[in-house]
Amino acid sequence: MSNANSMVLDFEKTIVEVEAKIEGLKMAAKDEGVDISKEINRLQEKLERQLKISYANLTPWQKAQVARHPDRPHCLDYVGSLIEDFVPLAGDRNFADDPTMIGGIGRFKGISVVVIGQEKGHDLESRIKYNFGMAKPEGYRKAQRLMSMADKFNLPVISFVDTDGAYPGVEAEARGQAEAIASSIERCLQIKTPIVSTVIGMGGSGGAIAIAAADRILMLENSIYSIISPEACSSILWRSTDKVKEAAEALRFTAQDLKHFGVIDEVIKEPLGGAHRDRKATIEAVGDSILKHLKELLPINGEDLRRQRTEKFLEMGRHLPD
Repeated sequence: MSNANSMVLDFEKTIVEVEAKIEGLKMAAKDEGVDISKEINRLQEKLERQLKISYANLTPWQKAQVARHPDRPHCLDYVGSLIEDFVPLAGDRNFADDPTMIGGIGRFKGISVVVIGQEKGHDLESRIKYNFGMAKPEGYRKAQRLMSMADKFNLPVISFVDTDGAYPGVEAEARGQAEAIASSIERCLQIKTPIVSTVIGMGGSGGAIAIAAADRILMLENSIYSIISPEACSSILWRSTDKVKEAAEALRFTAQDLKHFGVIDEVIKEPLGGAHRDRKATIEAVGDSILKHLKELLPINGEDLRRQRTEKFLEMGRHLPD
């Protein structure tokens, strides 16, 4: 279990205190050569109990906090671990390259694939480079280009969704942000090759849907997927950001709610204490789930695949459960 103390969530304060004690004892034992293994084991058991209690009863707002944790694995972490011989492809062949939208080709467990995803970055420098995971129109047009290439060469598409939403700046709007997102959704629905999309953290607004109109939509247990953030929802409905917890409850944006509604196809369990505590295990779990769904989709005829995908999304609007 990794030490995830770089950011302390409100409900994790007791957990972090126990983690700090364990780290302190380990350092003392190493420096002084004292056997305190029994005390360390006792604290480890206490830590596991506390993690189980805390993470078994997370509220929607707490899940949103976990989904935003900066230590969660991001798109490039998944690409680096799951995709062999990855070759990044840049540019929308129209205006520019958008580094936020990761794209390229590679091999996933022996299967040649096209990979698309939003990267947020792990520190200030990389977050600025990747625009905090908010893609611009050229990013979505790059995604369209890669999906068309996947269709031409009959390559399945794997996408990793992690964005608060598309970039809302004036220049993005001037370059046709809304059209780029709509066209990207349309391209998702048109291609005749499998698409498996995984929400690995934040699935925000049309910026997420643009690369997630897929045959199979997967979500990590503590990720969220919604048309609006709880802060924005609170500001609009209550004219204040003080009601974020109520907004989070009302939005029903957790993986568990969306599985119930039929919006997503699978909830991928995270390691105890969240993905930020064990990146390696999280990435492995996501890889196993993607492979399972790809194996089910690959034998299906392209025309049937496209028809079933379109029907899947039409059905969501016809029979949404309470």
